[in-house]
Formats: sequence, structure tokens, C-alpha cells
Amino acid sequence: MCVVGAGAAGITLARKLLESGIDVVLLESGGIDFDPEIAALNEGEITGLDYYDLENARLRFFGGSTAIWGGRCAELDPIDFAKRSWVEHSGWPVSWAQMQPYYRQAREILGLRPRHPVASDLIAAGIAMPDFNPDRIRSLLWTFDEIHGRFSFDNCRDLRDHPRCRIVTQATVQEVVAAPSARTIDHLDVRSLSGNRITVRARHYVLATGGIENARLLLASRSIMPMGLGNGHDWVGRCFMEHPHARGGRVISGKTWLLLNAFAKRHRVEGQPVAALLAPGIELQKEQGLLNTSLPIAGRQPPHGRESYAMRTYGRLKHEMAPDRRGRRLWMTVKKNAHRILRYSEPARPWVLNKMRLLDVALLVRAEQAPNRESRVMLSNLRDPMGVPISRLHWRTSAIDTHSVAGLVHALDAELRRLNLGTVEAAPWLEGEDWQFDPLVSAHPIGGYHHMGTTRMSDSPHEGVTDSYGRVHGIENLSIAGSSLFLTSGWANPTLTIIALACRTAAAIVEGLKAGEKTRSGMVIEAERTR
Repeated sequence: MCVVGAGAAGITLARKLLESGIDVVLLESGGIDFDPEIAALNEGEITGLDYYDLENARLRFFGGSTAIWGGRCAELDPIDFAKRSWVEHSGWPVSWAQMQPYYRQAREILGLRPRHPVASDLIAAGIAMPDFNPDRIRSLLWTFDEIHGRFSFDNCRDLRDHPRCRIVTQATVQEVVAAPSARTIDHLDVRSLSGNRITVRARHYVLATGGIENARLLLASRSIMPMGLGNGHDWVGRCFMEHPHARGGRVISGKTWLLLNAFAKRHRVEGQPVAALLAPGIELQKEQGLLNTSLPIAGRQPPHGRESYAMRTYGRLKHEMAPDRRGRRLWMTVKKNAHRILRYSEPARPWVLNKMRLLDVALLVRAEQAPNRESRVMLSNLRDPMGVPISRLHWRTSAIDTHSVAGLVHALDAELRRLNLGTVEAAPWLEGEDWQFDPLVSAHPIGGYHHMGTTRMSDSPHEGVTDSYGRVHGIENLSIAGSSLFLTSGWANPTLTIIALACRTAAAIVEGLKAGEKTRSGMVIEAERTR
């Protein structure tokens, strides 16, 4: 097996395959740490909504973007996997129930408890929570992976020392070369910035290079298929999704302590850190045609205010300092100390500042974005130093994205009034259709660096790029791993689901090897040692 990309998905796949006796070659474009010359291969063009510089929106070294991952973990909801009549292109080819064994594996990999905590666990731990009608407003929880750099080179000694695993760094795939029939992959053309070239041949290949790069590599591999591999029906690169951020409004209340204590600080449940947020009830989503958007609540400067010193410092550390070992160590030291301070100062500090009218009790939108074919990753006419066309990101939101935030904000207002906890003053931009970013929302004012949907799964090649196991339609020995497989984005951060899907893909590959015949997905894999 050849796995391309040593991030959370690629490393998980490699480990699962090795556990099952399969030889693995793991290719990583970067080295074991940040290199600005290699990072420049991430450069791209932005032609849609404003977005982060693509060079800095992902990391190209062993461990990938998990090197600066905040550790937030949550499962997607059952409704996220379901076909929703009001959400075009929704409906995963795998159900929430089918994902549960793999979610459990993912939680074990991240050192989390087998069961994801729920709001009632917070109440049992003595935290007062508003008694929202769950059909209208749900209280949901993030958990956190507390091991920083879990997927770093230093923390992957098991792969480094494994006799059947070969790790090749500074190995950038220029093209995935198909056989003349286009039914199989013949080899990978790989080179380094120094000019070294190798050809990699394997029985099966998995691309795990992220939501932008997976699409870019398929589109750029066109020596046999002019439109790119897996792109016979023009789906590769389509339906790019983020979790767009915004300010949904503010809460006006004389009872802000309850809200801030419940939703603006981290708690511990059975020794596990958790944080609460709000989402629309399932019945509300069905009734009003809403997406599964989320609203954390926190103290923030009012709109058009001045960014706080703490936020400026955090943003500079994370986004302006080179993310090498030294920079990451400094960032994590500051982050841990900040969390320690916040643990003992929240919610008192934002509560006092709100009483002084220096902070709003703000609704911080972390939105589900509906799949939109016009939101896409394409190829530019410009090329990187390897000669590969760079990415062009044309990110678009839809009217339903804004409509869903407005519906959630108004439902929260109704619930707060019912419980005599206050009112919500909705942000004015929610009356229109265009998305409005707010630089004061957080150190990540645009989105969460969550690149999803560009090689979506589907039962039919007319509706997506891969089958439900990540195998590219029509190509027997090429699979995709990572968030580019997502059909919809849901409210949850994607990493836990990325790892769960990688576990599922690995299980399908192993099943095919053991059976020596087609799996349910149609994957054909022969039991032969990787060459």
C-alpha cells in the first residue's frame, strides 16, 4: 500500500494497515518539521469570498495541520448523514449508525472516553444549564484531545520503527499516473525540491493530502484523463465547504452569569475537558429548513470595537510566527497558560466586563455550510516550483447558510424569553443573504481551516467522486481519505470524523485483502506485498 500524506488521516490509515499485516509506504511532501520553501507549495489564488492565504491555511510537514489543531472533537449528528429535502446534495452513502464502530475507534486513538458526553453529563457534574426545549435549541458539547502534537514525527515512533513501514519525506507527488485503460493507477511520479525523482508503484494508493490538495492532485493528474482522475462527471473540486464564522448578535440579560458559566468556559466531566455550545433542535431544522449550525456564547468586544491584546497576541503567535518546533512550542505554552488563567477567571471576567458595558455576551457563529457546486477548488494557470498547477479557491456561501443562522438566533431569542433569561439582539446582516465576517469574533474570524467536500462520497459516479469507502469511482486501486469525502459539514469540527472514516477505509481494504475478492464497495485488492 502507498499512502500519500502524513496527517491525521494518512497516519491513521498507515497504522491500521500495518496492524493487519499490510506493508505500507507513507509519502509526505514536507519534512519532519516546517520548511518555508516547502510551505510555498501551498500557495494558491483566491477568487471567491475572502479567505486565509492558502500557504498558511494548512501545513505541509509530518503531522500536517494537526500541529496547530485546537483538539476539538465531536461526532456529526445523525441528521448530518441523512438526506434532507431542504439541503441540495445532502445524504451520505453511510449512516450515523454504520459510523459508530469507527467513531469509537477514533475516540480511542485520541485518548477520549468511549462515549461522547452530553449536556445532561454537565448537569450531573453540578453545572447549571438553561432548560431549553430540545426541539428548538440543543446544548451540545465539544471534547478535547489534550495531547498536543499527537501526530507529530516525534510521537509516531511506532511508524518510524516498524519493519514493514517505509516513510519517505520531502516526497511531493507531481502526478498520479493512470494506466492506459484509466481503470487502475500505474504509478506515482514523485520528486523533491532538490530535484530528486522517484517512481512509486504499489498495489493500492490512498490520497490523504487534505480537502484542497486531494482535489488539486486529482485535477492535475490528466495525462490519461484530460479532466483529471475521477472527474468524469465534473465533481472533483466541487462543493468546497468551510465552517464560516460570524457574529450572530448579542444576548441582553440581567442573568448573564448562567449563560457565561454554562457556555463560555471549559468544564471537566469524568476528568475530560468539555465545552458547551448551542445548535438548532432537529424539529426546528425540519420545520424551518435550517442547517445544523452552532452558536458558542462568549464575551467579545462590541462590533466595530478594538481587538483585545490577548486576541492579537494569540493570532500573531498562531498565524504570523513560523510553525516550526520552536514556534509551536511557544504557541502551546502561551495557549496552555491562557487556558489556565481562563479556567479560574471565567465567567467572572466577561461577566464583570459585560456589566461595565465593555464586552457583549456575543453569539459566535460556527456555521454548517450547505454543499454548493459553485464553491470549488480549481487549477490556476500558474505553477508551483514542482511544475504542478497551483490551486484556485472559489469559495461561495448560499442563502440557506445565512437563513440558518437567522433561524437559530431567533429561536434562541424565543427560548430565552420563555425562560425569562433575556433577549437576543440579532446582527443586522442576518436580514440579507450575504455572509458577513467579523474580525473581532475570534483569532479565526473567517473559518476554522476546515476544508471539506471536494471529493465527495456517493453511491453513483454521477453524484460524486468516491464510493462510501473512499474508493474513486471507476479506478480500482485509488482511494481518498480525509475531509474532502464529506457530503455535508454539520456543526462539528471534522478531525474526529476524518479519523473515523480513515478507520473505515482501512477496514474495507483489509477485508478485501483477506477475502481476495470484491468488498461491498467494489474495491478489488490483491494480497501482494507492496513493491
